[in-house]
This record gives sequence, C-alpha cells and structure tokens, in this order.
Amino acid sequence: MAQWQGDFELEGIDYMFKIVMIGDPAVGKSQLMNRYVKNEFHMNSKATIGVEFLNKTVHMDHKLVKAQIWDTAGQERYSAITAAYYRGATGALLTYDITKRHTFNNIEKWLDELHRHADKNIAVMLVGNKTDLSSNREVPIEEAKEFAKEKGLFFLETSALDSNNVEPAFLSLLSQIYMTVSKKLFLNFKDSYYA
Repeated sequence: MAQWQGDFELEGIDYMFKIVMIGDPAVGKSQLMNRYVKNEFHMNSKATIGVEFLNKTVHMDHKLVKAQIWDTAGQERYSAITAAYYRGATGALLTYDITKRHTFNNIEKWLDELHRHADKNIAVMLVGNKTDLSSNREVPIEEAKEFAKEKGLFFLETSALDSNNVEPAFLSLLSQIYMTVSKKLFLNFKDSYYA
C-alpha cells in the first residue's frame, strides 16, 4: 500500500501515499486540493483536464509522510485516462456538492469505479463540499452520514472557499492510511522476527 523508495532517504521522507480526488465535475475537487496544499482558492477556476497532482509533506508519529494528491477530471470523457491513476492509490477523497443532489446520487458510481481500479483496502473519505452555501443545501448531512456508515467510509463536510474542515479531511484520511500501513509493517516484522 505505502511506497518505500531509496531516494526518499535523500529527502528524509519515510512514506509516500497517493491520494486520488474523485467525484463529478464542479464539486470542488481542485479547490479542496489547492486549499489544503497551497492554502489558495481561485474564484475563476477552470475544469481540470486529465490529471494534475500536488505534494504535501506532513509529520505523523515522528515520521515524514509525503502525500501525493492527484486531482482527476470528473468528466466521463476522461475516465479512460483517470482509471490508470487509481492504481497505486492508498486513499481517495470522494467528493460531492451539498447543493447539487445529482452529485451525491453519483457517489455510488464513483465508488464502484474506484473499487474496480484501486486496491481493495484503499481508505476512502466521503466529502460533502461547499458548506459555505448551506442555505442552498440539497443533501441532508444525516443522509450522507448514513450512506458513509453503510459503505464503511469516513465522512466530513467541508468548504474549500472558507477552508472549513479541509485540513481535517485530508489529515484524517492520511492518518487512517498511516495506521493501516504501520500495522502491516509491524505484523510483517513480527512474523519475520518470530519465524
């Protein structure tokens, strides 16, 4: 799940986790990524074409973790391109717009695509974005929480505009990946030590 590479030692990086941003077009995937990595929000942002990625390094349990965050285009015409980028992903931010019911209705489709192309143990955070527009809400928070619980997903609502819960969403996902990987490494070490 996690990647170890010799050149990480040069940078002091202990782990690298690949995170993919998925969901319908215009739900705010690029804005969430830019807010988390660069603390920026672009009012006139354009649709992502193909795939873009940014890196952010964080400390976890006295280790340096490099998050490589891939922003995949939500348009159907790019699904053949983005499918290849699911491979090797350790986590996914599955995003919908709380003011657009159809983006939530499509979550199941995105989840199915993710499970077809990614590792079966991938950690997934369901994110309802655009809480700054909650007066136009079409997806009740209770419904989203229930869906996340049913599917075994982590859940948070965010606003890339005002930065509400953006960092906690990414850090929660990274923490879950880190705990899973650390546990696997420990069990592998324990098995080889006592063999």
